[in-house]
Amino acid sequence: MSNDSTNNSDRPRSFPNVDRLLRVMEQLRDPQSGCPWDKQQTFESIVPHTIEEAYEVADAIENGDMQDVKDELGDLLFQIVFYAQLGVEQNHFDFEAIAGAVADKLIRRHPHVFANQAVDDLELSWEAIKRQEREEKGGLVDGSILANVPKGLPPITRAHKLQTKCAKVGFDWPDVAPVLAKVEEELDEVKAELKTNPLDQNRIEEEIGDLLFAIVNLSRHAKVDAYSALRKANAKFEKRFRAVENDLSEKNVSLQDASLEEMEAVWQSIKQSS
Repeated sequence: MSNDSTNNSDRPRSFPNVDRLLRVMEQLRDPQSGCPWDKQQTFESIVPHTIEEAYEVADAIENGDMQDVKDELGDLLFQIVFYAQLGVEQNHFDFEAIAGAVADKLIRRHPHVFANQAVDDLELSWEAIKRQEREEKGGLVDGSILANVPKGLPPITRAHKLQTKCAKVGFDWPDVAPVLAKVEEELDEVKAELKTNPLDQNRIEEEIGDLLFAIVNLSRHAKVDAYSALRKANAKFEKRFRAVENDLSEKNVSLQDASLEEMEAVWQSIKQSS
């Protein structure tokens, strides 16, 4: 083993597989010999695939299979490479420019690491630097504290971020008790709408939205990530329902033939044993 004490970050680095991946992407988009599907794609058309791949990364991490994590991260990286190739074709940017831009941004937003600047409040410093970046881009600047909360986030995640931003400036309940009261109030309003005749679907949707927003707020005050909690609830429900299917199958009863009472009885039995 070498005794060279030079920091790894100071050594020249080579990433042949990154170059290989970029060349693969170029070939897939080649006008003559490329893949028909890949050649048809646009920035807009691959957005759903990018979102799906991000969720698959989250699933792999949750499952704890590092080989699967590596594979899913590769699929997500391919999405970035795809956007980079589209950027090259339209003379906007390439992969190197994307990497350079994020490296510059990280250095700029971490002066306490890269410029030896003392920072008393990391979150306030981060927000101030982002605000300055927006101003330097020119044009109209949205001065709201909510300006940097992306509209494309999953609704539960965005609700949490909106609430967190407001909490930083004191617009928040002091403890969980009034938050619980708000959840109960919103639930009562949903119940009231469901009793109206005729039903107003727009009002029902609005009140259920308010209830969901209040539930996210309750999760935040309870120091629970609502997104993660719902993912786990989904997984628990799926596991139990699959067990219901298996139980009925062992009794030679199909789901279509089973009554709600039969399925509920099996469900409660599985719930008690899990």
